[in-house]
Order: sequence, then C-alpha cells, then structure tokens
Amino acid sequence: MRHARAELPNEACGLLSGSLEDGRATTFHPARNAEASPLRYNVHPEDLVRITFAIEDAGGELVAIFHSHTRSTAVPSATDRRSAMYPDAVYLLASLADPDAPPARALRAWRIHGGQAFEVELSIG
Repeated sequence: MRHARAELPNEACGLLSGSLEDGRATTFHPARNAEASPLRYNVHPEDLVRITFAIEDAGGELVAIFHSHTRSTAVPSATDRRSAMYPDAVYLLASLADPDAPPARALRAWRIHGGQAFEVELSIG
C-alpha cells in the first residue's frame, strides 16, 4: 500500500514472489509503471527483466502481479482482463479510492483467464 500511495497520481505496479505450490507471496518487488498514467499500468520492461532474474536467482516463483486503481474499486477493469498474460499468477489489486482504508479492505486478489476475472481468497499477514 505504501508503494501504491507513493506513486499517486499514477497507478503503481510490482511483482510478488514466493511459492506457487503454497500459494504464498513472501517478497514484494516494486516496479515502475512504464505508462506513468493514473488509468493504466505496464511494468517497465527493465524492471520486469531485473525482477524476474532476481526471483529466479532466489529460487522463488512469480506468485502475483500487483497494481493499484487510483479512484476505483480493486476489481479488474476491462483493460486489466484483456491484458492479463500470466494465468498462473494472482492479480493483486489495491484501491486507493478510500485513502484511509486498511489493506484488508483495499486489497483484493483475482485469477484472470480468457478475459474473465474470478476473485480468490486473500489472507494478509
């Protein structure tokens, strides 16, 4: 949430690594939003390469892709659903619509397949 708030007025993004088998993310890797936009995100290509190698070097796996919505709920937009390319990863969205919302209320997790989004249980802690 700190990264998301720090990137305002633009959407923030990053990757989470951990174990796909356990369904647990252990490390957040903040990234630059190549779009520098309050309405869209794209993990900067240099960050994507750097973070991917760091995850592999640490023996981890890509578990989730994070981005924020600056004014709307933490529900994948039509653009989010169309551009999802990692079916094994969870898409973690943060809503900044309520600046006082705790992470348990501001964050939601989704699986996106074939343009359809399915919410998955999220446990923070």
